[in-house]
Order: sequence, then C-alpha cells, then structure tokens
Amino acid sequence: MIPYFNTSGPCVPGQHHMLPPERRLVRAMELVEQGRFFTLRAGRQTGKTTSVQWLVEHYNCGDQYAAVWVDLQPAREQPDIDRAMREILLQLDRSLSRDLPDVERPEQAQQDAWLRSPSSAVLEHLRCASDSAAQPLVMLFDEADGLVGETMVSFLTQLRTGYIDRQKVPFPHSVALVGMREVRDYVIAAEERRAVSWLGTTSPFNITAEAQTLAPFAAEEVAELLAQHTAATGQRFEAEAALLIHELSQGHPWLVNALADQVVRDVRDHSVALTAAHVDAARETIILERRTHIDSLVAKLREERVRRIVGPMLLGERTGPDVLNDDFSYLMGLGLIALRAGRYEVANPIYREVILRTLTFDQQAQLTQEPAWYIGADGRLDMGRLLRGFQTFWRKDGHLAAEGFHYREAGPHLMLMAFLQRIVNSGGRVEREYGLGRGRLDLIIEWRGARHVVEVKLRRDTETEEEALEQLATYLDGLGLSEGYLVLFDLRKGSSWEERIFEREVEVAGKRVWVLGC
Repeated sequence: MIPYFNTSGPCVPGQHHMLPPERRLVRAMELVEQGRFFTLRAGRQTGKTTSVQWLVEHYNCGDQYAAVWVDLQPAREQPDIDRAMREILLQLDRSLSRDLPDVERPEQAQQDAWLRSPSSAVLEHLRCASDSAAQPLVMLFDEADGLVGETMVSFLTQLRTGYIDRQKVPFPHSVALVGMREVRDYVIAAEERRAVSWLGTTSPFNITAEAQTLAPFAAEEVAELLAQHTAATGQRFEAEAALLIHELSQGHPWLVNALADQVVRDVRDHSVALTAAHVDAARETIILERRTHIDSLVAKLREERVRRIVGPMLLGERTGPDVLNDDFSYLMGLGLIALRAGRYEVANPIYREVILRTLTFDQQAQLTQEPAWYIGADGRLDMGRLLRGFQTFWRKDGHLAAEGFHYREAGPHLMLMAFLQRIVNSGGRVEREYGLGRGRLDLIIEWRGARHVVEVKLRRDTETEEEALEQLATYLDGLGLSEGYLVLFDLRKGSSWEERIFEREVEVAGKRVWVLGC
C-alpha cells in the first residue's frame, strides 16, 4: 500500500505520510515527567489526537509510566450531570480496557454506588485505577473542552481534589486536558466562573505556565512531508510548490495535507512534477468545496465572541472596549487568528479568503452584474468602469443591502468585495489583506496577468483623503506598481449623495490614483 496525505482522523504510521509526533511534544513530555497537570490545546485537526495516541503507545511500551487516552466526546454538551458522569465513567472503563488491560477495573455495582454522588464519581474511579496500575498513571482526556456547565465544573473540581490529595491517596501522576481551548475558556457563564474561582490561581491547570500547544509545521518540515510522497511514487514537488503550500497553510497540518492531497489527485501522472500553479489550483478547489474542516471554521463566524474581533479586522480598525483578552485567546485556541510580530491577524491566507467569501457569498449570488460588461475587446478588465458600476449599484441598492450582513459594521467593505468577486470569478481572483489596526482594506485584483490595487477606507470626520492616498502610494511602491484605486465610503453625518459619489484622478508620490467616492 502506498501511503497518502491524510485529511480525516488521526494519522497512522505506514498508512499516511506523517512527521514524527514527538517533535511537537517535547514540553508536554517534560510536564509528564514532572508530574504536572496541564492543558494541551490546538485548533481543529492540527494533530492533537495523533499526538496523544503516540504518547500512549510511547509510554506503554516502556516501564516508567502507564498511559490512557480517554475520548470525552460522547459526554460533550450533556446538560445532565448524572448522565454525563455515567458516560465519562463508561469511557474510562473502555479506555482502560484498551490501553491497560491488566489494570483492575471496578465492578459495575461499585460504579453505580459512586454515581449516586456524581460530584465524586470520576475522582473515585481514577483513584481506583491509580491504585491498581503497576506504574504511575498518565491520563490524557481528549475533547475535554466539550464538557459544559455543571458537568465541566464538577469534572475540573474532582481533578483538582485528586491533585491536592495525591500525596496521601492514589491518583494519576499526570493529567492532560486536550482540546481547542485553554481552561479559562472552558466555562463562560458568570455563575460557573464563580463556582471555579480557583481557575488561574491555585488550580493545577495553571493557564499561564502550563497551557501547551502544538506548533505548526515549519517550511522545512512541509518539504520533508512532501518528500515522503516523492520517495513512495517518484513524483516530485518543486521547491516553489512546497514553499507555497507552507505560505498558504502557515504550517497548519490539515491544510498542508489537504493541499498536497488535492495536488496529487489533480495530477495523477507521477512523471509530472508538481508546481506552484498546481498548488494554487488546489487552494481554489479546497475553498470552493468548503470541506468539513472549512465548514467548522465557517460555523464559528456566527459566534458573538468571534464577530467582535473579525468585524474590526475587516475594517482595519481596533477592537472595541467590550473585547477581552480571553476573546483573543479563544480565537487563537480555535486556530482562527495568530499573533505574529506583535500583531493579531487571520491565521493563514486560506482562512482569510474563506472568511470573506463566506460572508459575501449570499449577496454575491444575488447580483445581476455580468462580467462581460466590464471586459474590453482586448480581454482586459476595465477597472475604472467596474468601480463606476459599483458606485451606481451602491447608490441604488447596495447601501441598503449592506445593512443585511451579519457583520453589519463591515457592510460597505463586504458589499464591494461581493461585487468584485462576482465579476472576477470569470477569469481572475481577488487577493485581500486586512487586519487589526491597519486602518484600511487592501485588495489586489488579478486578471490574466495584470494586477489592480484597490484600497478601501471609511471616511469619517477624523479621517482624511490625504492619509489614505499616502498609505496607498506606499503600498503601490512596495508592489512595484504605478497606479491604483482608492474607494472612500462616506460615513459623515448629513452628507448627500452628490457629495458622496464622485471620481477624480490625482498623482501622489509619483503614483497615479483614481479616487472614487461612495
């Protein structure tokens, strides 16, 4: 069997192309050695389950520790603590039977007795298992952040009780809670936070020192993974293709594998080298198909905590005073944003594109604009005509339709992008750059080898056209282009359509710029 790039479930040695999991687990293994309780968090499909399964096999092949992986997903979001604790104990039994068959498990009658007091049932079960195990027990609770409400509070409290008493009463040597979030994001309701007021203080899950994550793949590791395909089939990824896969994915394991898998499926002739153009086509396929991983990302866009950060990102503005550090931590835990060079930004170019296409798709699908209206006889895209067409649309219908976006404050930006995407779909693409504190949205429209830059800015009383022109001129200079477009959405109170809708040509720092008001 020829190994392949895996995009569903844990990786299996020999069946999938994969990198050694232990590389990403150095600190986690140090914490196990120290007998610590900690969280291991990372975004969706970044290798968490593959990693913990490797840890179980690694420890159980040795004679120092006995390890168990417990999947808590069957108990997730159970509002009834009695049913949830019964499910957790069932999963504990199954996991012990699978990973440590020699460890004695309590009789059902004993477990039923424990369940009469669900606030201590997990504690008693873990004490029993620890007492029976021949080596110190390492417990890895996967999908731990899926527990909610009273169940989550009780589960964490029982672990903390066992941690405090373990010098006198048997209890696991080390416990890891594995999921997408840190402990402080596990419970949200104020009354639940009061119930676990020890979080972040004397908690065994010290979220400042003990929260570990799985690092993304470095560019060299992406090349190493792709080389496994070459070794197995003889088909070579060109260096530029490997670099583009890393750039588009920023090392996210699922995206790396998805891009590589799509490329090799598109080019089945192993004598054909795989190029950056093949990767670019694979990217578009993944975005358009909105596979399960992408759909899970899209679902998060509806959450208020996500909207409070992504909304200002689209505008290039700072977040409001209602956004807490926990909100940023939550989005980072989901893998949606990253902190690079001291600045928050969308985690990778594919997510950046998916967010905007998702938010604009419904409006885009309702537009009656036809690409042929804006393409010249020579096949070139007439950007001036295209943006004037948007001005007409904005004044007539667009400004009203923009109020229907879930991200209402970003409605003007989203409507312009829906309009442009509708036209460019027929032969080009839109590249978007946005982020907190940029003060603008930059668009690059690529059409049959030509690049057109559009900067989008909201015009308020405190912002000037001159500032926007200077920013655009600097951006054009960095791209080596001599001309561009500035679209100003006028948000000043009392301004008339006659004031808002205009077009003029100016020269700034040697650059030719068309300014269009909306």
